[in-house]
Amino acid sequence: MNLKYSIISVFVLLLPFSVKAQTYSLDQCIEMVLSNNARVNNKMLEVEASKEAKKAAYTKYFPQVSATAFTYRFTDPLINMEMPGGDLPVYDGNPANLQTASQFAYFPGAAIPMLEEGVIGIATATQPVYAGQRISTGNKLANIGVEVSELQLRITEKEMILETEKNFWQIILLNKKKETLEKYINLVDTLHKEVFDAWEAGMVTQNDLLKVKLKQNELQMNLSQLTNGIELAKMAFCQFIGVEYSENINFVDDIEISETPEMYYVDHFEALKNREEYMMLQRSIDAEKYLTRMQRGEYLPEVAIGVGALYLDIMDDSGDGFGMAFGTISVPISGWWEAKHKLKERRIKEEQNRNRVNDTNEKLMLQMQQGRNTLNEAYKQLQLAKISVEQADENLRLNQNSYEAGMVNVSDVLDAQAQLQKSLNDYTEAQIQYKIACVNYLQITGR
Repeated sequence: MNLKYSIISVFVLLLPFSVKAQTYSLDQCIEMVLSNNARVNNKMLEVEASKEAKKAAYTKYFPQVSATAFTYRFTDPLINMEMPGGDLPVYDGNPANLQTASQFAYFPGAAIPMLEEGVIGIATATQPVYAGQRISTGNKLANIGVEVSELQLRITEKEMILETEKNFWQIILLNKKKETLEKYINLVDTLHKEVFDAWEAGMVTQNDLLKVKLKQNELQMNLSQLTNGIELAKMAFCQFIGVEYSENINFVDDIEISETPEMYYVDHFEALKNREEYMMLQRSIDAEKYLTRMQRGEYLPEVAIGVGALYLDIMDDSGDGFGMAFGTISVPISGWWEAKHKLKERRIKEEQNRNRVNDTNEKLMLQMQQGRNTLNEAYKQLQLAKISVEQADENLRLNQNSYEAGMVNVSDVLDAQAQLQKSLNDYTEAQIQYKIACVNYLQITGR
């Protein structure tokens, strides 16, 4: 049994070490970037911060409680009461006898210091009754702040998704180019064998053989550069989506396309309402109105009621407490002159914002039309690239047959092979550009 286990152990140790490759699809990459990307995380924190600001604004509806304690000691008493001395009648309990008293007691006089030290404490709870609508308006502005931060988060997420798509498909494109290049290398290697056999038979010159060898060297150099480029692209993409890079990481997804542009078309006027940018513009109109209302509220009377407690210990060691209720009215009379100009300034800013909103809406409509045009152009390029591949493939077949029949030289075959490689690369790029154009059009139409 020991010999059996030893043989098995040696066999296991001799097995080639292999690590399972990690393969990620586009959907998995999008999920990771939305979870790990720093920009998205910061926008999420902004949403949380705006919610806390909203909660803080809501506290203004409740009474404002404050407490103050004050202790003091002067170098000299503020009041120093002097009492002169003299004979004082002895009081026997009958007030009528004070005028005819026959016995007296001598009082030497005294000085009584007052308000030399003491303690004052006050606590109040003030409930605003009317503050020129500034409290309710402030809460509405806080609500808009939450909505805007959430819209900004959605915009950032869509931007990250589009950027993820671009980077992901760029890696797919490079991998496809590598596959095409490897097939091209196989074609040239096969051609080299044929030319070498023909050269040995004296049917072609050594110059033809050297042309093929030079092409082989060129392709190997291109393969090395492309391989390094793929690794760098994968490293950068791993950092972008927040996953640790490994040589065994692969990104794979279906590149085939079956949808035509018409399948993505929508009415742009209706789509505009679904754009986060449009929603933010509408919120900005509301925000400007509320800011004007806040400005107006600063020049309106403020009314508040409250209760309080007062503690005084200024005469002796025993303090006294007092309760109170109060009401206040504050009228900013001197601010009314300023209000005329400040409110006019706010109306001008409202008008500026409306102009900016209208201009931006027109640009958003133009952006959607440009996105549709780009989508159509990308689809046309895809169809042309597909035809070019078919033509290049047929051209290579004809040149190979003609070369074997001795009707063309080896340079023509090399050119045909190079044209096929270029056509295949162009077709792959057209597929990628069409996919990106689709995602971009979906994004700018609010989907």
